[in-house]
Amino acid sequence: MISEGSSFIKGMLLGGLFCTLVTLLGDFNKGHQSTTDHHHHHIQAPSEEELLKLPEPKRLELSQNIRVYCAILVQPRELSYWAAVKETWSKHCDKAEFYSSENVKVFHSVNLDTKDKWLMLRNALKHAYANGKGYSWYFVALPSTFAIIENLKFFLLNKDPGQPFYIGHTVKSGELEYAELEGGLVLSVEALRRLVGVFSDNVKCPEQGSALWKLTEEKELAVCLKYTGVFAENAEDSEGKEVFNTKSVTTLIKEALAEKPQEVVNGCCSDVAITFHGQSPNHMQVLMYGVYRLRPYGHTFHDSLIFLPPVDSDND
Repeated sequence: MISEGSSFIKGMLLGGLFCTLVTLLGDFNKGHQSTTDHHHHHIQAPSEEELLKLPEPKRLELSQNIRVYCAILVQPRELSYWAAVKETWSKHCDKAEFYSSENVKVFHSVNLDTKDKWLMLRNALKHAYANGKGYSWYFVALPSTFAIIENLKFFLLNKDPGQPFYIGHTVKSGELEYAELEGGLVLSVEALRRLVGVFSDNVKCPEQGSALWKLTEEKELAVCLKYTGVFAENAEDSEGKEVFNTKSVTTLIKEALAEKPQEVVNGCCSDVAITFHGQSPNHMQVLMYGVYRLRPYGHTFHDSLIFLPPVDSDND
């Protein structure tokens, strides 16, 4: 199981440092009452102090009630990434479904039969909502993104999925704020319910978008959600550090080494980071080793709760 303490980042850094070497050699029940005006666009993970204030039965109840449906968008040309995600972090989702632009015989996937990225995302979310009943959160990712699902569940512990949440690494384009798909994004079941509802309105949320002003799929998503009163929120840990990363561990470590050489651990990444983007298939395997398998013998972790793996899963 994953630690939300400092031990996590040590394991992550070890995995990340291995990634750096390879590169160099080869060249957290309601934490926020959401309303439609949604002025607050930064949202934080719970702190350890907040968790410890809760009685143990409540912490156990929270950890068991968070169920995440993972939707991974893939293309046939990304088979090596597809295989890596299938063999690594996706096994930690309560359910993982791969959505492909076309039929692929090698791996099971939902064939969306379109190469249009907005139609892919739109149809994948419609399918997830229709077929993923009983899940409270829906996580969307690309195959070149590595995710630590236990950290996502920890982040969501004090968030009510009955409220409209749309969370990730946000950026602003004009007046539109949206979550970048590269870092992964998560929707509460209420946000997804509203989104699927507006899909039927071809004025507010057209399938093809504007012929004159083509938007990326992540911007189209934000526009459609905005019409339902759901706005993008930037995810941070209790110290204000990003948790949905649009860069790889290797890049973040290199940047920390260059900018804060004396504070690489504190300067690099959050101890409860959720995603890293731009990971090669081999680097994903290295990260699995650093995150889930490498442990100092005899060390005791002091996590306030644990997240049990899905029934019958073969996760690490």
